[in-house]
Amino acid sequence: MSLLELFVGVDDFCQIFLPLWQKRLLGDGSKKRLRDGQLSLSEIMTIIIYFHQSHYRNFKHYYLEHVCLQLRSEFPNLVTYERFVALMPMALGPLSAYLKSLYGKCSGISFIDSTTLAVCDNHRIHNNKVFEGVAVRGKGSMGWFYGLKLHLVVNDRGEILSCQLTAGNVDDRKPVLKLCKNLFGKLIADRGYISQTLLEQLLETFGVQLITRIKSNMKNRLMPLMDKLLLRKRAIIESVVDQLKNVSQIEHTRHRSPINCFINILAGLIAYCHQPKKPDLNFVFTSSPLLQA
Repeated sequence: MSLLELFVGVDDFCQIFLPLWQKRLLGDGSKKRLRDGQLSLSEIMTIIIYFHQSHYRNFKHYYLEHVCLQLRSEFPNLVTYERFVALMPMALGPLSAYLKSLYGKCSGISFIDSTTLAVCDNHRIHNNKVFEGVAVRGKGSMGWFYGLKLHLVVNDRGEILSCQLTAGNVDDRKPVLKLCKNLFGKLIADRGYISQTLLEQLLETFGVQLITRIKSNMKNRLMPLMDKLLLRKRAIIESVVDQLKNVSQIEHTRHRSPINCFINILAGLIAYCHQPKKPDLNFVFTSSPLLQA
């Protein structure tokens, strides 16, 4: 997506969202000035999101070397880097709402997984004060880490259906019910989501069928061929996570503020939603009785 297309999409959203948001904000009764800043909120959001579409890995270098030097004509009222960092927290709420507006539609086949988001190297855990009270120690498939967890649901076209950020020690099964409110059909997951209680709750509450592989110490059970094929395609959500981490850069250990960390994650998810090509199963439903056996 080009910079112009991105700004138009963000600005159109802000024109609708901001007046409604201002009405719902709680105040302390005192009068507050609503003077427009040098940069509009649309411009701030666009610059933040566009970073995740660039080849830069450091936001400061991106802002000083790319935005200030090459995008001056697109953003004539640019502020200093220090001032821009101070303005970023005001974009947290609108970015969250904008991400939700970009969610895809459930097709009846959904995939769920979680990924770790380390906020510092394991050797520096005891010295990290930025995320004190926010990040915790947790254990993922790659071992112990200190940080957060991103729980993600995507459809068969690689589009994000819902997501949630939790502490690093939260069980993968805990946020599933909140993530599946608008789903139907089949939900494909790994062995970490095995739970008879969760399976029954999803089926009774939302009509969603949870499908997982069985553990080695569990009794074998019959499974329809369709479900076996879908379990083999679970790698689609791992491809999505790989793009989020290595292309959209939702994970790094240079954060100086928890709020800016959340903004970085939201902007990376939004940048992924704007990607023209996403991992796709190219899967077609069929009513063949062989697939239902």
